[in-house]
Amino acid sequence: VQLQASGGGLVQTGGYLRLSCTDSGRTLSNYAMGWFRQAPGGERKFVAGLQWTGGRTVYSDSVKGRFTISRDTAKNTVYLQMTSLKPDDTAVYYCAADQYYSAPRTDPSVYDYWGQGTQVTVSS
Repeated sequence: VQLQASGGGLVQTGGYLRLSCTDSGRTLSNYAMGWFRQAPGGERKFVAGLQWTGGRTVYSDSVKGRFTISRDTAKNTVYLQMTSLKPDDTAVYYCAADQYYSAPRTDPSVYDYWGQGTQVTVSS
C-alpha cells in the first residue's frame, strides 16, 4: 500500500477544500481508511474514518457537519471534503489505512500505512 495525499492549500475562513488520498499499490477493499491532522506542536488527531466495504463513516465532534469522507472505488481514492473551514482546522492532514480492522478506529497507532501529509492553512 502506497498512499498519496493531495489537495491541501491556503484558504480563508469559511472556505472549502477537498483532500484526496490515492493508493498506487493495491486495492483498498476491506481496509479501514482514516484522515488525521496534526497542528504544530500537537498530537496527531483523528478527523474522519471510513469503512471501505460498506461505506460506514465516523467523524470527530470538531468536524461533524462540516467535513465529509467518501470513496471512489473505481479510482481507489478516498476524499475528505472540508467546508466552513476555520483557523483551528489549520494542520498537516494525513490519510491512513488499517489493514487488520475494517471498521474505522480513532487511534492513529492502529493504522498500518500513512500518506505523506498535505498542509491545510486557514487564514482568519
